[in-house]
Amino acid sequence: MRKVILSIAFLSTMGMLQLNAGEQFAMSDADRAMYKEMLENNPAEIYVEEGGEILEDSLGGEEALAKFLGVSEKDLPKYIAGFPRYVEKLGNVVGIDQVLQAMEVEQGKKKTKLKSGKMFSMLAYVKSLANDELIGIDVDADEHIKAAYALGKKTYMTARGGRGLSCNSCHSADIVGQVLRTQPLPDLGEVAVGGTWPAYRMTKSSLRTPQRRFQGCMKNALLKVIPIGSKEMVALEVYVTKLGADKKKKIAIPGLKR
Repeated sequence: MRKVILSIAFLSTMGMLQLNAGEQFAMSDADRAMYKEMLENNPAEIYVEEGGEILEDSLGGEEALAKFLGVSEKDLPKYIAGFPRYVEKLGNVVGIDQVLQAMEVEQGKKKTKLKSGKMFSMLAYVKSLANDELIGIDVDADEHIKAAYALGKKTYMTARGGRGLSCNSCHSADIVGQVLRTQPLPDLGEVAVGGTWPAYRMTKSSLRTPQRRFQGCMKNALLKVIPIGSKEMVALEVYVTKLGADKKKKIAIPGLKR
């Protein structure tokens, strides 16, 4: 009962915020000007370039990546656009960052932590190779990705924590556009989370990955934070990425977020 009451209170608050939403909830003129400038000169481009250098120097670059994945360099961009996906060599549905870790292990190198700046940069570079490709995740490709999608949907929809909130609490069709913490809540498919992250977050002045952003949302909602790279977190990325694929969105890395 307590969870239900809290959820109703949350929705009521959201409704009040929507009624009062206006210019006071939009970006300030200074922030808007900064955002416009960053659209032309995204600070994250530096991290993407750095990621390319790291990949080349430590793992052998795109040629080595294509070979590890069993695809041609020519087909690599389209293949990358389909992540997260089941990689038979790893026996799991994985993100690109986990592929990079596996390459490190195969080459006898120390694994880079998934939640490190170095990994964020490499991930951003590899994902950027697929820029302008349609998000190509196929959740019907095999039993493994089907299971991951189902788990991701469950993780997305399940209410957790003392407030009884889920991802869907803030991103369902009837909530999208309402304002929380001065920001309109987006349709995650329309903003193409799966195609625009890793992204530079203005409020954090740093490059962030989608799973790192998910963690931030969980923390703000007072939910137990799911670890990056865990089965549940990868599944959640699968589900959210499919939302963008359904809307025929393209890969555009690095993104720029408030």
